[in-house]
Amino acid sequence: MAACLSVRVTTDLPPGATLWLCGGCPALGGWDPARGLQLEGPPPTAGHITVFEATLHGKELPESFECKLVWKSDSAGLVWEDRPNRVVRLVDLPVPEDAPLLVASWRPYALSADFAATQPATSDGDGATGQGSPAPPKAPWMGVIDSSTHGDPWLEAHRPALAARAARATAQLCRLDEESAAIGRAPLGLDGVSSVYDSFGLVRQRRLAQAGWLFREWAPAALAASLVGDFNGWDTHAHRCAREEGGTWSIFLPDAEDGTPVIGHEARYKLCLVIPGSAPAADGEALSADECSRLGLAGHAAGGLRIYECHAGLAGDEPRVHSYAELADRVLPRVAALGYNAVQLMGAVEHAYYASFGYLINGFFAPAGRSGDPEAFKAMVDVAHGLGLAVVIDLVHAHASSNVADGLNGYDGSDSCFFHEGGKGRHSAWGSRLFAYGRPPVTAFLLANLRFWVEEYRVDGFRFDGVTSMLYHHHGIGHAFTGSYDEYFGADVDEEAVSYLTLANLLCHCLDPPALTVAEDVSGMATLCRPVREGGVGFDFRLAMGVPDEWIRLVKDVSDEDWDVGHIAHVLTDRRWQEKCVAYAESHDQALVGDKTLAFRLMDAAMYSDMTALRPAPPVIERGIALHKLIRLLTHALGGEGWLGFMGNEFGHPEWLDFPREGNGWSYHYARRQYSLAADETLRYRFLEAFEAALHALAASGPCQWLVPGTSTYVSRKHNGDKVLVFERGTADGARGCLVFAVNLHPTQSFPDYRIGAPFEGEWRPVLTSDAGAFGGHDRVSTDTVHHATRCEAGSTFDDRPAEMQLYLPSRTAVVLAHASWFSAARARPSGAP
Repeated sequence: MAACLSVRVTTDLPPGATLWLCGGCPALGGWDPARGLQLEGPPPTAGHITVFEATLHGKELPESFECKLVWKSDSAGLVWEDRPNRVVRLVDLPVPEDAPLLVASWRPYALSADFAATQPATSDGDGATGQGSPAPPKAPWMGVIDSSTHGDPWLEAHRPALAARAARATAQLCRLDEESAAIGRAPLGLDGVSSVYDSFGLVRQRRLAQAGWLFREWAPAALAASLVGDFNGWDTHAHRCAREEGGTWSIFLPDAEDGTPVIGHEARYKLCLVIPGSAPAADGEALSADECSRLGLAGHAAGGLRIYECHAGLAGDEPRVHSYAELADRVLPRVAALGYNAVQLMGAVEHAYYASFGYLINGFFAPAGRSGDPEAFKAMVDVAHGLGLAVVIDLVHAHASSNVADGLNGYDGSDSCFFHEGGKGRHSAWGSRLFAYGRPPVTAFLLANLRFWVEEYRVDGFRFDGVTSMLYHHHGIGHAFTGSYDEYFGADVDEEAVSYLTLANLLCHCLDPPALTVAEDVSGMATLCRPVREGGVGFDFRLAMGVPDEWIRLVKDVSDEDWDVGHIAHVLTDRRWQEKCVAYAESHDQALVGDKTLAFRLMDAAMYSDMTALRPAPPVIERGIALHKLIRLLTHALGGEGWLGFMGNEFGHPEWLDFPREGNGWSYHYARRQYSLAADETLRYRFLEAFEAALHALAASGPCQWLVPGTSTYVSRKHNGDKVLVFERGTADGARGCLVFAVNLHPTQSFPDYRIGAPFEGEWRPVLTSDAGAFGGHDRVSTDTVHHATRCEAGSTFDDRPAEMQLYLPSRTAVVLAHASWFSAARARPSGAP
């Protein structure tokens, strides 16, 4: 029959590749790529998504035919789609000449492959490979890391395990196609399955020219379902749902004759289920919130990723739950002024128990209601984007609340549904339920959850909480990770969870713009932050969780005189090659009850009485302020490819975090952030905040933006006797793109004319000193001083550097020096507070 076939494919081909559609019919070349349908698009570039399109006009196509994608490149030759051929049957209806036909899309080769039509065609799923069809090699986006290019020879022995992971993720994606009836969608792979959120819950739809509400929910073990609410007087018999194939329940509520929706704006409704045992009821509220903008994190933020971790409920001095509006008005402008370019919202997803910090989620598709409604959340996101701040939310897919009345647990009356059965489905330490990642409906639910937050609330990325618990069957409980690669590829690894995380990262990175993904993993799993196309799990960053633990250990248990600067340098630089880390000195974890903020560990009760700037500071305050600045500078400049700070810690917030609970008499006293402390000109907190702003300004605006991937690091001196650490951060711009950091951690010893190595000869001047008066210091280092670096004698070096210079290095002080050529590039005069 004559047809007009339209094809659109979104994928990540290697540079120089071309894409073709081939099939077993003459119109598609008879399996000859040279005569197939070539798809047109911009030249592919490494690491980027490319859209290819083509239209086949007026060609004769049989009622049933097989087809497959193939790409060609000079380096790889022909690479066929890694799956059986599709058997496509065209709809037996008259077709307008210029109308395209719908053909089932496929995975896992293409991130998205869409075929447009006037009528949907049907497919019997995966058909047998056609005679004469070549055997396809592995899918191009599911490769295996080449240890010679990755720089990690320890992976060589585990290449079979990496290949098996790629195959499992491929198979899981194919199962989403094959079992898509369970989630109510035609086979549409990753792109389609992640879009199911727009056809579940309560959504506006038109049927037979009649507008109305469509309600759908998946509850396979339920015996019956009905929709109740304000609209029907909560009558459980008035609006019964019909059961669809795969366990989905649905009902369509047409609008009234005058066009008024049956369920009005902000009206309450519930889903009532008849199940074996007691019946849960899912709360809901009909909302028509306006769309908000999306900022994106192209290139992971200009000047490097700098994340401000915050919680809307803590956004003020008053002991109560604060709102999204207060976070937007009070906190976000401060965050932008400090030089951050992203906010990470903790506790952002609906959770019943406030003291859980948002870790025990009850409503995966709703913002936390204590701080405002969905419109308020969207307005807050808009404010953040208007300030140039990307929005990352903490999303917990590692587990879910065990609540039955208001959560997923026991939702349809079964012990499983979304979770593993029995003990495997329960976290022994957290008391929560554990997802069955291998079930296609569960994978679809979680993928749709990610896409929903991006498309509905315009968030720009995700912090994946509890990734270690997901990766291993033992969930990291009572397990001391040794760094052995056998731990990362052995029987303890939950490969179903690894497959889900791989698909989640694929989804996030094929969105436009791509969404950022950060993994909270303490195990150090190899390839966790390598691209999927190289055999990795695909995260953009992992949290450098060992760094804050080391700082707490030093401050708590080791006297200042015994700090080992060599060990400090090792901890700060101990990370996987080509796997980016977000470094932090402390986060919410270090401040939660049972622990203290870093400032409070350093200065303790003296913060209540001696933080005044109206009289000289006692020694405990002098020490605390100096070390607080040095710890943050060292972590920021040496600890990773991104930075994270928790709200209030930038100015040395005292005490700790403790949410209202029975054990503290339901008090909000410690569930707040006192920003008034930093705003008070008579207190020393403002000095720490000023140093934070100067540090970000130097990192983000100068020629050496050290958080930008690709910036080099060289530690030239680790002198434990002097307690001096010297290191360089540099770019390909040579001297003008290089900074030298000289840090003296000695509690009492200052060094006049201290010799350090330099990467280039010439004039060097300070661009930042932690001892500046503007930062609560003593101005012992002049920013006008010029230091002359001279080349070492022929054949010799100093600290393995070709040049050397001398400088005054006071106790507990950091000095950052730039070459004379840096100033012309930065077009800025150095100062103590840039």
